[in-house]
Amino acid sequence: MKDTISPPELLIEAGRTEQQYWRDLWRYRELFYFLAWRDILVRYKQTAIGMAWALIRPFLTMVVFTVVFGQLAKLPSQGVPYPILVFAGMLPWQFFGNSLTECSNSLISNSNLISKVYFPRLIVPTSAVVVSFVDFLISGMILLALMAWYNFVPSWRILTLPLFISIAFAASMGAGLWLASLNVQYRDFRYIVPFIVQFGLYISPVGFSSSLVPEKWRFIYSLNPMVGVIDGFRWAILGGESHLYLPGFFLSFALVISLLFSGVWYFRKMEKKFADVI
Repeated sequence: MKDTISPPELLIEAGRTEQQYWRDLWRYRELFYFLAWRDILVRYKQTAIGMAWALIRPFLTMVVFTVVFGQLAKLPSQGVPYPILVFAGMLPWQFFGNSLTECSNSLISNSNLISKVYFPRLIVPTSAVVVSFVDFLISGMILLALMAWYNFVPSWRILTLPLFISIAFAASMGAGLWLASLNVQYRDFRYIVPFIVQFGLYISPVGFSSSLVPEKWRFIYSLNPMVGVIDGFRWAILGGESHLYLPGFFLSFALVISLLFSGVWYFRKMEKKFADVI
């Protein structure tokens, strides 16, 4: 009598997906690479100048802010050329603003994938932040060109820049997770997010130095998490007369960490409903 091959044993264990979630992020890393690379290719597909848009947009914004705040308003520039002052603040803000825009729409644009296949949904908004980080790196070439044009040499503080980039990444990720989750449940956020980005640009110290804010209001002003991030970038890049308001920076840093952990918590809480609601 021939031996029969028994079928593989199927084990259904309650809560196994939850237990393996963070390990699954590594297992599905190829999907993460695919989504990020696809978004990079699609963003500038069929455009005449391609990825040069990542240079043109921040450059034109820097020119406008330099003319308005530097030439017309004659605001101080902390001893450095005003275009460098502006662009040192423009870099982190552009990264943050682009991340909010891309993250908020990331789940909706991948609705077919989310509703049919299991994978850790956290991969989708994370890949959107990484794509925005690519734009950030490209835009950084403008800052290098400005430094060369004005013969500006940064001090040793530039070595601390990766720390502030990490904080900017955490702020972008935290806010992006909140907006990605909320946009699935409430589609009104597709209209709210552009307003948040535009409004935030003017209440953040992008076109001017936060040192212009009266001392009694600086701590309250730092309730905007991007204030500490932008001040950190300027402190690292400009050196010299640039000073970091430590109480405000630590407040912004604490808010960024809270935003990141609460964003992950809320995203994980809503994740089970995405396939049904989207």
